[in-house]
Amino acid sequence: MNYFSSNFKLGILGGGQLGKMLLYNTRKFDIQTNVMDASPEAPSKLACNNFTLGDLMDYDAVFNFGKQVDVLTIEIENVNVDALEALEKKGIQVYPAAKTLRTIQNKAKQKLFYVDNNIPTAPFTRFAYTSEIKEAINHGGLTLPFVWKSAQFGYDGQGVKIVKTLDDLQNLPNVECIAETLVPFKNELAVIVARSANGDVKSYPVVEMEFHPEANQVEYVICPARIDDNVAKKAKDIALKVSEAFNHVGLLAVEMFQTENDDILVNEVAPRPHNSGHQTIEASYTSQFEQHIRAILNLPLGRTDSKVGGVMVNLVGAEGFTGNVVYQNIETIMQMDGVTPHIYGKKETRPFRKMGHVTIVNENLNEARRVAEEVKKSIKVISE
Repeated sequence: MNYFSSNFKLGILGGGQLGKMLLYNTRKFDIQTNVMDASPEAPSKLACNNFTLGDLMDYDAVFNFGKQVDVLTIEIENVNVDALEALEKKGIQVYPAAKTLRTIQNKAKQKLFYVDNNIPTAPFTRFAYTSEIKEAINHGGLTLPFVWKSAQFGYDGQGVKIVKTLDDLQNLPNVECIAETLVPFKNELAVIVARSANGDVKSYPVVEMEFHPEANQVEYVICPARIDDNVAKKAKDIALKVSEAFNHVGLLAVEMFQTENDDILVNEVAPRPHNSGHQTIEASYTSQFEQHIRAILNLPLGRTDSKVGGVMVNLVGAEGFTGNVVYQNIETIMQMDGVTPHIYGKKETRPFRKMGHVTIVNENLNEARRVAEEVKKSIKVISE
């Protein structure tokens, strides 16, 4: 099939920043794109060929949108899977497949998938409702502390809480959930695996993620991870095993814990471009976004090694500010060597909302991390 400068149409469900960065590459290749999102102010709106306003969880909206394209992909997991299955039956190529997405959408099903496929993961207990947890603790079936995770619709730090006392259960939504053993770990790691429709597979270097303690969001991504080679190999091998088990097409970001004993436990996965791969735009031979396009269109996969060390800093809305966004001191960080800001195009900021990211590249990774700290201290995402 001729994808370039042709009538071929690629559909993207979701018009957020990940979609916008995918569109950098469809524009580069002159591939026609249709995007659907629920927000009329979606960041992807200006960069696609055709924009559709629609609810990603609405069956009719997703089905009718999907009928208009040749290949359909996602930039967010929360989409109507029943509609995707119906589109597959009509011959539309959907990546990731509806079956894969149905498992990944639900954290309880995802964890059971790891157990069934002998993939190392933290021990957990599944609950139909959060209200059942207190009884399990009282009867000795569950011990504190643990990590509570909503089975569905958790995103960007939402739907996750460390429960140390019974009081921590207060105000949690009464939904299907899991209680996961709180694992002592040295590092949170991630590996992005690309798999094309014909089965070609490539993986990116292991990255190290530093999280904001309050928002439970990634604050820094460091590539390559500052870990021993044998640990990096173990993490990459497990990520490839997860990818093979899902047999996905496109990207699969595998988030993992490196325990105190240097074991690797899979935390969760995302079947799309991911926050842990943003530094690939500047630091890698092939960005994660271009690689996703290559994979779902069955084109040759690009090189995944890094040209240079890279650190990514998330730009999130500052606490205490809501309203029209202002990026304070952005000129200051642009004066720093190797610094590239990416602004997502969201007009309104609120506390901890992802508004952009900054990539720092340097042959010396420690220097890149130092500059990243300076960037974090300098730029502020506030409101008018």
